[in-house]
Amino acid sequence: MLAWYVPAFAFISFSDPVGCFALFAAAAVGHAALMVASHNWWYGQALPRKAGDVIHAFHGLLVLVGPLLLWLLAGWDLTALFAWNSETPWWQFALAGYVALCWFVGSIVFPAITLWRLVRPRPRALIASKSTIFDVAKHLGHKPLGESKERVFGHLPFNQIYQVEFSEHTLRLPRVPPEWDGLTILHLTDIHLCGSPDKAFFRAVLDRCLDPVPDLVAVTGDLADTEKHARWIVPLLGRLRWNIAAFAILGNHDFWHDPAYIRRRLGRLKMNVLANTWKQIDVRGRPLVVVGNEYPWNTPQVDLTGCPAEPFRLCLSHTPDNIAWARRGNIDLMLSGHVHGGQIRFPLFGSMLVPSKYGRRYDCGAFDEKPTFLYVGRGLSGEHPLRYLCKPEVTRIVLRC
Repeated sequence: MLAWYVPAFAFISFSDPVGCFALFAAAAVGHAALMVASHNWWYGQALPRKAGDVIHAFHGLLVLVGPLLLWLLAGWDLTALFAWNSETPWWQFALAGYVALCWFVGSIVFPAITLWRLVRPRPRALIASKSTIFDVAKHLGHKPLGESKERVFGHLPFNQIYQVEFSEHTLRLPRVPPEWDGLTILHLTDIHLCGSPDKAFFRAVLDRCLDPVPDLVAVTGDLADTEKHARWIVPLLGRLRWNIAAFAILGNHDFWHDPAYIRRRLGRLKMNVLANTWKQIDVRGRPLVVVGNEYPWNTPQVDLTGCPAEPFRLCLSHTPDNIAWARRGNIDLMLSGHVHGGQIRFPLFGSMLVPSKYGRRYDCGAFDEKPTFLYVGRGLSGEHPLRYLCKPEVTRIVLRC
């Protein structure tokens, strides 16, 4: 990575306007990257909703104001901060140290992480993938804008909220028994019933989920954003069908409202609602352990004491941040959501705002973290209906022995 920068910087004199601008731009990029990393870590914690909103706004303000303050304190030529003498004020030392950190992050760390994400090898256990795009607005003949105040986002050009990607991923995992060869799991996450999009959108998507009917259904949280729209759960998710069983857990948005009511609605649909617990069922004559992990919003963490070690372990975890716990618990397959793929992704750089303590590391897609295979869905909707280069997603997993 350094080879990219040394030749470029060799022809720049940092005392001329171009050099000053290059150093200032690198510091601004590094500052923004640090603020985004801090935002993602804090926003990934189990904070009260209002506290999370304050943190979100505070970091956004710092991203915008940081370069302005830097210019006011040091001007365009940041190298002047490193001209020290006996009368240099303490704040100049502190600011020079922060600028040096920003230069390192903006010119080395951020580009290196971006490059790694671009060339990251495909997990070997993922043996096949295919997808189709279902344009719900085109299918319905109109945009299902809905009723919430956020409906205005549906008019924005190039917004992809109605272009649902139906993806199918075939996994060859070590502990899949021969009897399960071809077993299918429909993964739905982050449905976010909040009024926009309207019911017609979800009816169209859920009906398409039944072609063909899956063996198992896994719903990994964030079903509703208001008590009013939680009443949509039964008429909408009641359209689902499955051959063997369905499982569901709650997400942070569900806990912010009325989790007991949402659990009851899911129970009416004959879904197994796993609240930080596990259940063993028979699948084609072989045992399957399904774990529901709602941590950190539901505590304490799941206790696997007494859970049989031999059967295949499938875990539903709203956040991918539970991956370290899953690896310690010998989980074979973990399905997650929560982070929405960032919702807005940029060419080359990908996601930025991802509510995870791991930052962008597990923003969406497949990750082989042996002994656990993790798949993070981008979610079907969101409290704020904005999607750019990050289409909503419904996932079907096919297991091969």
